[in-house]
Amino acid sequence: MQAETGKKMNRSSTFMAEQQDGLFPAVCPLDCPDTCGLLVHKRAGKIVKVEGNPEHPVTAGAICNKVRNMTERIYHKERILYPLKRVGRKGEGRFERITWEEALQEIAQRYHRLIRDYGAESILPYNFYGNMGYLSVQGMDRRFFNRLGASRLQRSICNSAGTVGWNYTMGFGGGVPPEAAAKAKLFIVWGGNIVSTSMHKFMLIEKARKQGAKLIVIDVHRNKTGERADWFIPVHPGTDAALALGLMHVLFDRGWTDEAFLSSYTVGHEELREHVKAYTPERAAEITGVPAEDIVRLAQMYAEASPAYIHIGNGLQHHDNGGMAVRTIACLPALTGAWKMEGGGAFKSNMAYGAINGEALEQSGLRTNPQARTVNMVRIGEALHELEPKLRSLFVYCANPAVVAPDTERVLAGLMREDLFTVVHDLFITDTAKYADIVLPATSTFENTDLYGSYWHLYMQLQEPVIPAEGESKSNFELFKLLAEAMGFDEPAFRETEEDLIRQALDYAANPYLRGMTLDKLKEQRFVKLNMEPLEHRPYLDQLTTPSGKIELYSRQMEEAGLPALPTYIPLTEGFDGRRRPRPDGGDPYPLMFISPPNHSFLNSTFANVEKLAKLEKAPILQIHPEDAEARSIRDGDPVVIRNDRGQFEAAASVTERMLPGTVVSQGLWWGKDGKRTRVNALTSGRLADMGGGATFFSTVVEVERLKE
Repeated sequence: MQAETGKKMNRSSTFMAEQQDGLFPAVCPLDCPDTCGLLVHKRAGKIVKVEGNPEHPVTAGAICNKVRNMTERIYHKERILYPLKRVGRKGEGRFERITWEEALQEIAQRYHRLIRDYGAESILPYNFYGNMGYLSVQGMDRRFFNRLGASRLQRSICNSAGTVGWNYTMGFGGGVPPEAAAKAKLFIVWGGNIVSTSMHKFMLIEKARKQGAKLIVIDVHRNKTGERADWFIPVHPGTDAALALGLMHVLFDRGWTDEAFLSSYTVGHEELREHVKAYTPERAAEITGVPAEDIVRLAQMYAEASPAYIHIGNGLQHHDNGGMAVRTIACLPALTGAWKMEGGGAFKSNMAYGAINGEALEQSGLRTNPQARTVNMVRIGEALHELEPKLRSLFVYCANPAVVAPDTERVLAGLMREDLFTVVHDLFITDTAKYADIVLPATSTFENTDLYGSYWHLYMQLQEPVIPAEGESKSNFELFKLLAEAMGFDEPAFRETEEDLIRQALDYAANPYLRGMTLDKLKEQRFVKLNMEPLEHRPYLDQLTTPSGKIELYSRQMEEAGLPALPTYIPLTEGFDGRRRPRPDGGDPYPLMFISPPNHSFLNSTFANVEKLAKLEKAPILQIHPEDAEARSIRDGDPVVIRNDRGQFEAAASVTERMLPGTVVSQGLWWGKDGKRTRVNALTSGRLADMGGGATFFSTVVEVERLKE
């Protein structure tokens, strides 16, 4: 393969960062299931172009527009290049340059005092997967905070509710691999916008459609994926379980189930058969907004397709009943026996196939207080105000809680506390960094060594530095080694190299899919497929890890946890209760459901400050149904304010029929700018989902008014 410059890709693992010109392999670090293989073009020591690696077996050279514009983020004029110390009030974003020695000394001294006066649990790390590299978010950082004895962080803001729901049904945290899914004849994308969030899966579906496959999209909002579907089915927010139960009713009632499969591979099918008699198409229609005849038609299409594949998206689990919704949908393939056909079944995540040795990375044995308290990151706003003993320090990296965490106004008020010592490690002065006492410059992925897995495809990948660190920026790995030294931690765990940690992560006998995966092989090949022989010798259905070893349509584990043992529709705490919410004049102050899914050009809050991508999205938009707009005298393009008891958000109205009446939609997480109220999470609640401590971003009620001039 030749680059457009005529130079051959340099596969050498040595001194890539020092070479001034050439073409080098890389990995996309974003929180996306595709984990693309990349090629980076360098000229005069700078990256001039990022493109897809056509040799990658799954991503095959195609990349999204976000990553194609990655250079604008790496060389952004506002990138932090030196350590900074706050000189203004919190929130003003006024800082002065200091040295790394001064920054490390300040942090170490403050931490020693906090530990002496208040205990180590007064300190809390706050991070998520702004960079998906294992070393960036699960390596030396975890070792440091374990040794420190800091409060633990429950990292549950994204997929935890659905993961727990899936595991109650299936046990094993893996589903249909990409190569098998390509053989499906019917694809149901349920609660996901894969055109924007997993483009290679959509490409796979498009290829199958050319061979006659069909695509059905079920979602609250006709997003870019819904626009391209053979059939788009809109539902009221948080009613997905009711739709799945209505489908089950029809499948059992019409004799469209695989009784032999149910008898051999499931537990509780007779109880479920009786249970779903109550979920007639008419009742499901009343709850979901999907006509009864469409529910019957969908059930027939699903039963007749051979094989049928369900993609369970992230969106539907961000409700009060999100775990149950995923658990319920995960039961559907068992009714038709879809799992027994190659390409049939469902997907929530394939992370279990590539599970690494997390304990070796994190070294929890360094902790002298194993009973340390745990703080759920979803409730950071509450924790900063109400937790006792008080949190006295927050260390933020690979995250931007001032934008991504729910209940924004409370989060910001917590960050304003003068008695809260806040450190932020980032590439930019994010909304969160404006409240920091110390800001530390972070490297980009192309300046790091790291190991990447995928939660969709079956390849592990190695990233080594392609360019030197910009300015004085440091990776998470380097930063926490330096902090460990500044704190006086002398354990061998803090003297290990990146390569040591990668070898430890891959040395995991408990996961047979990792067998044969080595650092040397990754250095040579850059992307290496997992060992899938276990599936060849022992079928997927024989590897389920539920207590029964079968698909649990009836779950005693759930019963013991105080949850319904059978799939059940549970109305939202805020929002639809099986009927259309009343009109504004009906006495309800917040009659509209509000959801805030990702837009096409940002990934959470990442890229919101990249000018080219921000221009593509233009400005925050609120999509509102014509019926709801007319009732409020709102016209297309009008400035509107969206509000509830927690806060408010401003946007321009887009009057559209992309969703059912009663629901309003705003896509994307925008940074606060010029004093404008552009943070959608000012509206969302820190309330937790039914399972896994997950977030309930989409179980939010609001009112919308035209903004007065």
